[in-house]
Amino acid sequence: MSTTKAQPQHGQHPHDNGPFGWLRTLGPAGRRAFSGAFGGYALDSYDFFTLPLTMVAISAYFGLDTGQTGLLTTVTLVVSAVGGAFAGVVADRIGRVRALMITVGTYAVFTVLCGFAPNYETLLVFRALQGLGFGGEWAVGAILVAEYASAEHRGRTLGAVQSAWAAGWALAVVVYTLVFRYVDADTAWRVVFWTGALPALLLVYVRRNVSDAPQATEQRLATARTTSGGPTFAAIFRGPLLRTTLFAVLLSAGVQGGYYTLATWVPTFLKSDRHLTVVGTGGYLAFLISGAFIGYLTGGYLTDRLGRKKNIALFAVLSAVCILAYTHLPSGANTLLLVLGFPLGFCMSAIFSGFGSFLSELYPTAVRGTGQGFTYNTGRAVGAFFPTLVGYLAGSWGVGGALVFGAVGYAIAVLALLGLPETRGQELT
Repeated sequence: MSTTKAQPQHGQHPHDNGPFGWLRTLGPAGRRAFSGAFGGYALDSYDFFTLPLTMVAISAYFGLDTGQTGLLTTVTLVVSAVGGAFAGVVADRIGRVRALMITVGTYAVFTVLCGFAPNYETLLVFRALQGLGFGGEWAVGAILVAEYASAEHRGRTLGAVQSAWAAGWALAVVVYTLVFRYVDADTAWRVVFWTGALPALLLVYVRRNVSDAPQATEQRLATARTTSGGPTFAAIFRGPLLRTTLFAVLLSAGVQGGYYTLATWVPTFLKSDRHLTVVGTGGYLAFLISGAFIGYLTGGYLTDRLGRKKNIALFAVLSAVCILAYTHLPSGANTLLLVLGFPLGFCMSAIFSGFGSFLSELYPTAVRGTGQGFTYNTGRAVGAFFPTLVGYLAGSWGVGGALVFGAVGYAIAVLALLGLPETRGQELT
């Protein structure tokens, strides 16, 4: 096993259980790391959602069908597996902070370039390359913070980092709504992509203020000195880690398949099936995102109280139920659709809150970046085929009918939990 029973570390006080006890126990350096990881993940989310929010305009501009538009998301997520796996190895070799800066810079540059794409094929290439940075940021940032956090508070701490996704999503919706309200649609989608340059500001903060956790760095360097060539992918497929890696990939694929099905197609569903305007769509998404933000924070608390596996299983079931309810409301029930956006966002986000702590605890320090980067992003790549399948099914089933396929992903996630150990209350080693 890669973990042992929790002991206090980094001068923390693990029994500080106030509402912000998890934040106090990080210490000054840990709080700076938290700020860097939170900002990186929020802007990662922002840059991702520049595509789903503008897909209708892009489709009209280039004359695309639903299969082609779905492929834009799929190629981003598939290439993100390569970026995430590579970033994990880089984080184990050169450190978490330096790897974080590389990933943020990469997704920012290629998001901006998407706005200059002259044709569909170029946009597809730029979006794929954006996935290299997009895939690596979460794993690197989550590990950076996990190595500062105490075992008692790790779920809440990483859940708070996960909530940055909802913050970035909300910012993207606000920018999208404003830009499309005042700029012609043929230009507006380009402007939204150009705003993807925002992460450059974060790089300045991270470079000046954030550093790796000292104890984890010592362990990583000590292992590197005794291991020829440093960490490799092969290490996570040896001995007991083989089973962990395979089931962690399956878990990640199921959860992300369900999530990205919704994240990609709900804006289109609201416009095409529910016939909402740009401003109307923004209002409905506000309920979904509000639920997501609270879901991340609540899920982080529950993953520490219930355990990693129970939290994921609970919200996998609830997410599947919410998808079925959301997509099968009668055409005149838009008010109820608005209200249901909150529990849908809550459940599909709360399930992610345990991922950062769970995957970090499944691997030892020497290969933590490699293991977490590979499993999370390979699962993301497999799950990426869900949005494309929905795109092709939408031609005959309609977008709302095809979205039901996302529930299959959550069923896969529950099955994957059977092959993984519970890690609550265990310290990183």
